[in-house]
Amino acid sequence: MLAKIEKQSNHHIATFHRHINSPLEDVWAMLTTNEKLALWFDELRVVDLEKGGYFSFNLGNGTFEKMTITDYIDHTVLEFTWGDDLVRFELKEVDMTCQLLLKETINKLTPHTPKDLAGWHVCLDVITSILNHQEIEDRMKIWEFWFEKYSDALSKLS
Repeated sequence: MLAKIEKQSNHHIATFHRHINSPLEDVWAMLTTNEKLALWFDELRVVDLEKGGYFSFNLGNGTFEKMTITDYIDHTVLEFTWGDDLVRFELKEVDMTCQLLLKETINKLTPHTPKDLAGWHVCLDVITSILNHQEIEDRMKIWEFWFEKYSDALSKLS
């Protein structure tokens, strides 16, 4: 299901909902341990996991971007900078499974925005597949499908 994209006064919010049939502890580990991050987002590494700490994002050209953790509640909330935007994960345990909410606060829509949204969509699907011990399909082909969907959705917001 496509993320819900809403215009706020001076920015947009993209909200992804996922019900993951795994314990919250396992989902949290996927977001916060480098060993698990490498399975679904190889460019991202935790450096200091606390409010004010940061992730390091490997740009692939020998440089790294620091992504500051702006909100952190252990096993519940993880929010960090994403360029000029914010990415926020919220987890809630429901009957031994996990409700995951991902919100990206987008300060300015750019040609890169649908790429990011498609990327987050695929990342959430990959996390779910890994936790369900399912085979992961061709990520690039799936990303291309969702890129078209998000490009179309964003064009209708203008």
